[in-house]
Amino acid sequence: MPLHDFPVRASIAVTDIAHAAEFYETKLELPRLFTSPSAQIEEGGRVYGSAGGPALNVFQTETAGTATSTMATWYVDDLDAVVDELTAAGVEFLRYDGLEHDERGITDRAGGGRLAWFADPDGNVFAVESDD
Repeated sequence: MPLHDFPVRASIAVTDIAHAAEFYETKLELPRLFTSPSAQIEEGGRVYGSAGGPALNVFQTETAGTATSTMATWYVDDLDAVVDELTAAGVEFLRYDGLEHDERGITDRAGGGRLAWFADPDGNVFAVESDD
């Protein structure tokens, strides 16, 4: 059975599940689908939904925040509106040296389209991206 026959979710490590839950549930407005144990931590894991299905496994661990690459990307229809909504909720967009960003942090994507990056409280990097 090839892997492309199965759904996939991103796994995001955080240092404090309660603090992370506030970010994912309040600022990003992702629905919590369920809570589970994570290693030795009762209710140390959360699964958040996006586009009608499970999308992110968020779990508490001591190794959180060590990855510097983009953990997950949301592909959106109206990047400007999404960036404006997230900014109004208190999400700060990242700017990278060597890339030109507009005043909101949006940059052109190689090959066409645009994108913007933000980080959660542990420094896990996410992107929102559109083809426009």
